[in-house]
Amino acid sequence: MASPDLVSSLPCSTDESFSGSFNIAIEETSPANFLPVLEVSNSSVCNNSNIPKPPLLPGKTYTKTSYPKRLANCSSVPRETKDTWDKLFKDGYGADIHIITEDGPIIPAHSCVLGVASPVLGNFLQLSKVKKGIRYIKIPGVPCEAAYAFIRFLYSSSFEEEEMKKFVLHLLVLSHSYSVPSLKRLCAHHLEQGWMTPENLMDVLQLARKCDVPRLSLICTRMIVKDFKTISSTQGWKVMKRVDPALEQELLEAVVEADSRKEERLKKIEEKKVYLQLHEAMEALLHICRDGCRTIGPRDKVLKGSQVACGFPACKGLETLVRHFSSCKTRVPGGCVHCKRMWQLLELHSRMCSEPDCCKVPLCRHFKEKMQQQSKKDETKWKLLVSKVIAVKNSLGPFPARSSGLL
Repeated sequence: MASPDLVSSLPCSTDESFSGSFNIAIEETSPANFLPVLEVSNSSVCNNSNIPKPPLLPGKTYTKTSYPKRLANCSSVPRETKDTWDKLFKDGYGADIHIITEDGPIIPAHSCVLGVASPVLGNFLQLSKVKKGIRYIKIPGVPCEAAYAFIRFLYSSSFEEEEMKKFVLHLLVLSHSYSVPSLKRLCAHHLEQGWMTPENLMDVLQLARKCDVPRLSLICTRMIVKDFKTISSTQGWKVMKRVDPALEQELLEAVVEADSRKEERLKKIEEKKVYLQLHEAMEALLHICRDGCRTIGPRDKVLKGSQVACGFPACKGLETLVRHFSSCKTRVPGGCVHCKRMWQLLELHSRMCSEPDCCKVPLCRHFKEKMQQQSKKDETKWKLLVSKVIAVKNSLGPFPARSSGLL
């Protein structure tokens, strides 16, 4: 491992070498500034011809600009240092505090360490009484092992994973009660990474709300909403329901709101699929009437027998609908269901078509003229439908993927 002196010397040498190479300021010099100098030189030459002419003055002057060195604030705590503080705690050398727990032996500690690591404990130490040179403070409400792990963390920020996993909720409460933010962040991180189960989820949620850990509280709420059926059958939910009805009501409202959002989202997805199918139908209709598709061709073209099969997914269903429309004897908008659908597609195309005079889709111009006779209510409905189809068309981008069928 490199020595500290060697590591600390690297930034300085690097900064000096690079500052000499790149920290260059270019100053423009005006020729007028050199006029008096040239005049003096010429006069001196007249008096003494042996004096050589001065060299030409440079047009640019390069000067070095020095910048203050900025050293990044960094710190690294070696493992040996942590082991030293850990050993100091475990051995209790020179301890002047005895910590009393609920169900275990007294934990010796040092007032200077606890006062610096926790301002709350520092205030307790100032108010505590001294008996034979020893101060006594009590940490109630948690097992002795949890209190021991908490005090050890104040010394060296070290912990055993098994102890952390077993007493993580106790340590979360202690870190909040005695104002140790680093331990609180550590407990929340481990809980977020998979230490929450359906059995302890309600306990974690209630502690997260009381200990001011909003991110952990939000994660717990999302987990409850996601798997409400399982969580609501646990013992933790039953206890919470009895002691905190307000929290139960809040969670139930969150579940209902999530279900409503899910239904609304699914409804919008289904609506978008319908508008996408209508957009594909408009493309297929224009393709059939203008370019020709399989056995259906435009009025002024003859379909070739060797023509490749159509790549429009909507053409297959639309082709069947066109065949029926051309041979149906009823052909009344309210008489035949298939003909009614075809009439609606033709009218939708007419409302979206920008060139009705030269359009090859049947009845395009007819529907354009019919629009002027429709009621305001029908006109509003058609405008809304056209805007939705155009919005879906624009959302597909310049290269839409034709992958869904129609009709």
